[in-house]
Formats: sequence, structure tokens, C-alpha cells
Amino acid sequence: MNRKRLFQIIGVVTVINILSRFFGFVREVMIGYHFGTSSLADSVVLAYTIPNFLYLVLGGAVTTAYISIFSKMANDIEKQRFHNTVFTYMLIFLLLITAGLMVFAKPIVAFFFSGLAGSQLMMTSQLFMITAPSALFLVFSMWFSGILNAQDQFYGAAVAALVNNGMFVLLVVLLYPFCGIYAYGWGAVASAAVMLLILFVQLRKNNLHRFQFQLVTTEPEYIARMLKIAVPVLFGGATLQLYIFIQRMFASQLEAGYVAALNYALKFVQLPQVILMTSVTTVIYPMLAKKTAEKDYGGISSIFFRGLKSLFMIIVPVSVFVYFYAEEMVKLIFEYGSFTAQSTKMTAMMLKIFIIGMFAQAANLFITRFFYAMEKSFVPVATGMISVFGVNILIIKLFIGKYGADAVAWGTTVSAIVQFLMLAIASVVQLRLQPEKEAQWLRLILYALCATIAAAIIHKYIDFHHHIANIFIGGLTFVLVSLLLLKSFRLMSFQRLPMMK
Repeated sequence: MNRKRLFQIIGVVTVINILSRFFGFVREVMIGYHFGTSSLADSVVLAYTIPNFLYLVLGGAVTTAYISIFSKMANDIEKQRFHNTVFTYMLIFLLLITAGLMVFAKPIVAFFFSGLAGSQLMMTSQLFMITAPSALFLVFSMWFSGILNAQDQFYGAAVAALVNNGMFVLLVVLLYPFCGIYAYGWGAVASAAVMLLILFVQLRKNNLHRFQFQLVTTEPEYIARMLKIAVPVLFGGATLQLYIFIQRMFASQLEAGYVAALNYALKFVQLPQVILMTSVTTVIYPMLAKKTAEKDYGGISSIFFRGLKSLFMIIVPVSVFVYFYAEEMVKLIFEYGSFTAQSTKMTAMMLKIFIIGMFAQAANLFITRFFYAMEKSFVPVATGMISVFGVNILIIKLFIGKYGADAVAWGTTVSAIVQFLMLAIASVVQLRLQPEKEAQWLRLILYALCATIAAAIIHKYIDFHHHIANIFIGGLTFVLVSLLLLKSFRLMSFQRLPMMK
């Protein structure tokens, strides 16, 4: 595939993925509209937690490991047998998991979200039982998407994910007048099933749909290699999802509404983070693959540090602006229907804490890709586990009694920053990447400090006593000041990344 064609595909897929994320965010806005920061909102959010966790963590690990092994197999007969074995055991395992989640819905919910009781426990368990089958559809959808992507069929997988999120929103709109809160459960299952169906049709079009039951494998060495790859990928890719899972476990022990408030704030942070990360990684990842294959470590170092600086220059000003205008932005996006002024205050406080760690979270994802590309997966896995189960839980345990939900949010933010520092050091030591001039980083830090001061002054003195006017005028002023600062500190040139030869 030539470079022009590659970037065309990346561009289209990127746009589709951004639209998909947008519809996913609209879903959170709808939850806020219908339930605000109430116990019902908490129930909806908690009911999705385990199926989504399985989808992103288990589905991602299985798919990555499968593609890694399958693509290296030369014999077509061995490929089909391996393919059949993976299909058979995935189906059996997921059917058992789904049945277990449905049959034992109430004790599972009570175990993981121990703060729930009475009617809230019952409502969450009922929604969870309805939503549970979506785990099977979602994990298989992840696998089907991986098979298509491995055959350079990128559009079908991206469109299926877009349809999933779009249909979820549509089904909730259509079903809510008749089913009430249960529309969210049925919408999740139906949209996941439709996504799986679309992907199967794409597989069929590309003659990739042959699945047969095969309980006894004739290629045990390939299964062993797959498991060897899947386990570290599972733990390495679970970091963000474990943060979310732990947040909700502890937040369920607080007063009603904080599970939802944390969810709204985190989704708010993730949307611009994904879009901004995409703008950098769309250009960098194809370059990284080429440089890694060529073992051009000087080129990899250049991509790494210039990419990190580009992330810093893009994400830090966004983070600074959102921090000072958090309440106005939450009010603009969420404060409708059942989402009250109190809900806005709760969510804005969580948003301010999360946004402080926005660059660290994006940078962690960015740096981790370099470790995986250079086949050094231990460091991302180890730093992720230390951050999630060490720093994160320690902060929550120490401060949740005094600070409540704030402690849960700070646990995520501080541990993400700690992981970033560990990964940054490891990238120099283990990957042997060569940092550029220290003076450049000093200018970046000074730029961030000046941008923060500018945002604070703009927020304080440009006040039209209306949140929309404040966001628009304040945002325009801040953009102009940020561009002036970038020019003053001679930082514009950092966005020029090395081009592929």
C-alpha cells in the first residue's frame, strides 16, 4: 500500500471514529438529560461497566494476539484450524460468562459495587441482567474488526462501530417513552447485536466468514503463543478501564449521583483527548512502523520527542481552558432536563481534577505504543499495574473518607502523572531514546505557565454573566493569546515532524 493511499484510509477512518466517539458522548448527555446525577443515573452507568470492560480489555487482548499469530502462519490449513479453535473456545467461554452474568446479576453487582442497597441495587441488577448479553456481541465484534483490519478492510470495522453508537442513541430515543430506564439496557444489547451483524456481512463479502467448531486443536503451539501474547496485552490495555472500574467501585459507596458525575466528567475529558490524540498519531504511527522496521533508532527518537511536544502544545492549552471554564462548559452541554445546577457543580468539580491529568493520560497511551512497537511490553504493563493498583487505590483509600468523590478523581489524575514519569524515564533507559535539547523543554514549560496565567486572567475579567458568551469570547481571546505565546517562545516549529522517505 503506497503512502498516499495509507493516509487516505487513515483520514477517512479517523473521521468515522471521531463521529462514533461523538455519538458515544451524546449517549452520556442523554443519561444526564433523563436522570441527572441521581441514583437512576448511577444505575445506568454501573450496568454498562462490566460488559464494556470485557469488550475493551478481553476483546482487545484476544484480537491483538490472534492477529499477531494468524498473520505469521503460512499454511492455509493450519490457519483455518487455528481460526476454528479460537472461534470455538471464544464462543464457549463467552456463552458461559454471559449466562453467569445474567443468572448471578444481583450478587455480582452487590460484590463489585458494595455501596448499593435496596431499590438501587435491584434497579442496577435488572439493568445489568438486560445488558449482560452485549458482552458476547461486543467481544466478537472486536475480533471480527481485527480480522477485517488485518486484511486491510478498515472501513467496514469503523462504520460498524459508528452504527453501534448511533443506533444506541436512536433506540433510546425511540424506546424511552415506552420502556423508561430499561431503554438503555435494551438499546445497548440491540445496537451491539447490529454491529456484530454488520461485521459478519463484511466478513462474508471478503470470504472471511468460515467458522467451524473444533474442540481439539491440532496446533497447540499456536494457542500457547497466542496466550503468551494475550496476557500482557490484556493487562497493558486494561489500565484505563481499570481506572474506570475502580472509580465506580468506590463511588458506589458515596451518596447517590457521584458515579454519574465522575462518568460525565471522564467522558468529557476523553472526547477532546481522543480527537487531539488522533491528530498526532495519524501522522506518527505510520512513520513509527517504518522506522522500527528499519531499526532507525535516531529516527524513532526524533518521532518520539517531537510527537510528545506536539501533544503537549495541543493538549495543555485545551486542558487549561477547560479547567477555568469547567462549570460554564458543563452547563452548556449537560444542564437540561433532570441535569440541575447542583449536577453541574458536582460534574464540574470532577472535570477540573480529571483535566489536570489529561496530558499525562494521552502521553501514556502515546509512549506505550513505542514500547509495543519495539516488542518491550513489560514496562507498560508494570507501570500500569503500579499506577492503578498502587498509587490510585492508595490515594483513594487515604482520602475518600475526608474528600469523597474528589479523592476518587485525584487517584486517577495523580497515578496517571506518576505513570507518565515512569514511562518517560523508561523510554530513555530501556528504549535508549535520545532526548533533544533541554532548552526546548524549558520553553514548553514556560509556555504552559504563561498560558495558565492568561486563562486565569481572561476568566476573571472577561465576564458577560452568560455562560455561552463567556465560553465564546473567552475562548477566542485565549486562542489568540496562546498563538501569540507559541510564536513568542518559538514553539511553532515543533509541530514539523520528520517525513517518511
